[in-house]
Amino acid sequence: MSVPQIRGAQARDVWRRLSAVTDPELDEPITDMGFVERLDVSRSGEVVIDFRLPTYWCSPNFAFLMADGIRSATLAAPWVQGVQVRLLDHCFADRVNAAVNGAQPFETVFAEMTDGSDLTEVREKFREKAFLRRQETVILGLKAMGWTAAQISTLTLGQMDALNLGNQPEAAAQKPRYREILVGDGLACLPDDPAFVTWHGDPITAEGLPDHLMRLRAIRINMEFNGAMCRGLAATRYKEVDRTGEEPELIDFILGRVPPKDQQDSHVSQG
Repeated sequence: MSVPQIRGAQARDVWRRLSAVTDPELDEPITDMGFVERLDVSRSGEVVIDFRLPTYWCSPNFAFLMADGIRSATLAAPWVQGVQVRLLDHCFADRVNAAVNGAQPFETVFAEMTDGSDLTEVREKFREKAFLRRQETVILGLKAMGWTAAQISTLTLGQMDALNLGNQPEAAAQKPRYREILVGDGLACLPDDPAFVTWHGDPITAEGLPDHLMRLRAIRINMEFNGAMCRGLAATRYKEVDRTGEEPELIDFILGRVPPKDQQDSHVSQG
């Protein structure tokens, strides 16, 4: 999907904020995935954002989470007076748009699809997957730099903050994103706290690191497969094909052509 032309300081500010909104299943920015179709800012500070997803039937809870994230990220700009989020070309677009723009919870608008519970559990699940995928990227960057399991397992938050990962660009890009969840969710707070812990806050030992990395690899491959399928569906639907070769396509998974992350050329993920 194409990227809208972004003109003006305020529009660029919104676009920067939208880059922190991710597809919850893929942990990739909606701006990189090409989901944002239109971004308009009026002189009075009113913002209109149109976005579309790869298929007509993408899960309504995913669509709601992204629409809600778009609205919250935009309203965080102090100059914004109001925002209208419009999901396009989706079977539940009208209901998602009405819910998000009317500040109604998902379980109210989609009561027939829930048992009365909200999206807290779903958000937590995707937050965990994002945390672990980002963590793996940083750890693999350290391993590529020659770090041992003992060095990785004893790294503290303060030491991680001081790390220069310049020769590992993907790890360098993911380090602040990993830290955002690590500290934001209270898994590490003090400089002497372990930098690498499980989602439940348990330290990762040197002996347990190989098994932990095996789990992270499985999560990452699943997310990359879903990402390849997502991009493939979008390319078919909107006839906009990315030929850069920077991301594996669905056929690469089918033919087993996707190497482990630590054997791929380092790059920042692009949609």
